Amino acid sequence: MAELIGIDEARRRVLAEVWRPAAEDVRLDRALGRVLSEDVTSPVDVPPFDASAMDGFAVAGTAPAELRITGESRAGWPSSVGVEPGTAVAISTGAAIPTGTVAVVPVECTARLGGSVRVEEVPENANVRRAGEDVLAGTVVMSAGRELGPAAIGVLAGVGLAKAPCARRPRVSLVATGDELVEPGLALAPGRIWSSNPLALAGQIARAGGEVALSQTVPDEPRATREALERALASAEVVCVSGGVSVGAHDHVKGALEELGVAERFWGVALQPGKPTWFGVASRPAGRALVFGLPGNPVSAMVTFHLFARPALRALQGADPRPRTASAVLDGPLRRNPRRAQAVRCALSAREDGWHAVPTGPQGSHVMTSMLAADALAMVPTGQGELACGERVRVELLEGAV
Repeated sequence: MAELIGIDEARRRVLAEVWRPAAEDVRLDRALGRVLSEDVTSPVDVPPFDASAMDGFAVAGTAPAELRITGESRAGWPSSVGVEPGTAVAISTGAAIPTGTVAVVPVECTARLGGSVRVEEVPENANVRRAGEDVLAGTVVMSAGRELGPAAIGVLAGVGLAKAPCARRPRVSLVATGDELVEPGLALAPGRIWSSNPLALAGQIARAGGEVALSQTVPDEPRATREALERALASAEVVCVSGGVSVGAHDHVKGALEELGVAERFWGVALQPGKPTWFGVASRPAGRALVFGLPGNPVSAMVTFHLFARPALRALQGADPRPRTASAVLDGPLRRNPRRAQAVRCALSAREDGWHAVPTGPQGSHVMTSMLAADALAMVPTGQGELACGERVRVELLEGAV
């Protein structure tokens, strides 16, 4: 194995190979979680007209008075008459303000008297929402690279858009290697295990904004490995392989990738778990492809995907690839590794002095249940001894966590 590189250097090499995919228009009802490919400028004022903020009466003055009711302005049905001194127009929340309106008197500050209404004193412009108070026509309401959440979709709909310009989702192919792997639901022979990596990684891919184009499980056999990787490269611009990237007699992924012309960018990261992680770039008729060789142990596969593949998938959509980080107080000691940085699965809790982190139990790379309660990875740098209880450590928040 070549000299191990650090986590930051590995990420730098990954992101240096990223390109921006084509854009597509996406209906707003399908745009949740998508990433804007260009700035969005509002074509209209929001609200598009002066509107009432309350149910009440539109009036032409601010003093207490008894006024004759001459009309009504309802939401969606503006009044056909304006407001004049001595008159009032009944108005609903969200309805257009009649001409001549100085203020809106809330209904609870009035008393009906047949065809008239007695109103209390109100300030000028009280309860009036002015056109463009939320958004002015011609202003940028959202910038390229923004991930669309519920509020963002609501804003886009509010400026009259039915579709959003979004980056196309990166297509990802999965390959799981191992003679021991059996599909969940099937009976196990001696020495076999049910395959979890494809499903766990597919979930991470979806949360990173990608879509799975192909998922394959292959035995530890050179020809089968090569053929599976060839199919994977033909079907997607990102390939994630779990297992077969180390130096054992039955690890065939690295050799198969070399045969297929995939250029290695690094192999080996000073990381626990995840030391044998591999990354390379393939040239294809359809364009380049990024290839991630992830360790086969399930925790290692998920951790290295989060650290290296997830930033690439986000960058391929124009989203910010940087991890969400925070500082947390350790609620227990963590032994340091003198040769490799550690990504320790931790549960977080919020206290008066900020976040507190506690490991989720045994940290073996095969202990998949340690991911269940994990909100973050505590990034422990190389060194001697241990980080003591009460020290602060940088944590990277996991997707879907707090």
